[in-house]
Amino acid sequence: MALKSDKTDVLSFAWEGKGMHELVREIQELKRERQAVILAHNYQQDAVQDIADLVGDSLELSRYAAEADAEVIVLAGVRFMAETASILAPDKTVLLPDAFAGCPLAESVDVQELRREKEKYPDAAVVCYVNSPAEVKAESDICCTSSNAVKVVQSLPHHRILFVPDRNLASYVSRFTDKEIIPWPGLCITHYRATLEELEEARAAHPQAKVLVHPECRPEVCEAADFVGSTGAILKYARESDAQEFIIGTEMGIIHRLQQENPGKKFYLLSPGLICPNMKLTTLSKIAQCLKEMQPVIKVPEDIRQRAYRALKRMLEVV
Repeated sequence: MALKSDKTDVLSFAWEGKGMHELVREIQELKRERQAVILAHNYQQDAVQDIADLVGDSLELSRYAAEADAEVIVLAGVRFMAETASILAPDKTVLLPDAFAGCPLAESVDVQELRREKEKYPDAAVVCYVNSPAEVKAESDICCTSSNAVKVVQSLPHHRILFVPDRNLASYVSRFTDKEIIPWPGLCITHYRATLEELEEARAAHPQAKVLVHPECRPEVCEAADFVGSTGAILKYARESDAQEFIIGTEMGIIHRLQQENPGKKFYLLSPGLICPNMKLTTLSKIAQCLKEMQPVIKVPEDIRQRAYRALKRMLEVV
């Protein structure tokens, strides 16, 4: 987790019609006026990460949203993340700078389909990856992130686990438990693009490099890697490792923070396909605009929010 104070410059940015410093100053003024914080996922554009008060993975953003001392939360990420902030902090106004920033993985699970699947496995606990809609969280026993999925599954008394919606994360979890994991067929299109052949090619090109990948990658990619973990875990591994070179198997946005935190080390992207178009929809201009207009607001209906909150709260209580 990277918590940062206000700053009036950014290290890099995409040209958006205004000067960099002018746009940053405008955002900082609007933040103070609205009593807002900006939370950005590790996959966001460099400039968005640089303007954020907090940069982190899904678990870190969830914890911070629940405790943030702010009237407004600007969630620089995708819709399910803004929904999670709304569930955990219903008294705050949650803004998503781009209303079309969705997640194909989250959209691969439908609440009606989940209910039918639950009927097939009445003795199973439903473990729901946070990359899912609020309605699906509300139908689940507990949520998890890629950081704590194994701990969440192990914390349950149930032997049978219906794991939604990421089949690759389910496969990774199954390596560390003797419980029966029933996977949903969804997957992250971005992480799925990384292949074992690309990993082997990258390793041949950089034989001294450690290979760090996200558990949403294909099982064979995870098995061949030196380390598998969430974006937060990948960042921690790179900071603490004596290695000087790393091949990174997750969305390219994380390279920016890796380079900031480890200026003497080298990082190579495992695959050129590791880019999420939805994560790149958020820009500085859109952040400024949403703070001006206080739109689009993401608000989860209270009946769904209360049930989803229970699943998220149980997740946050798993140590």
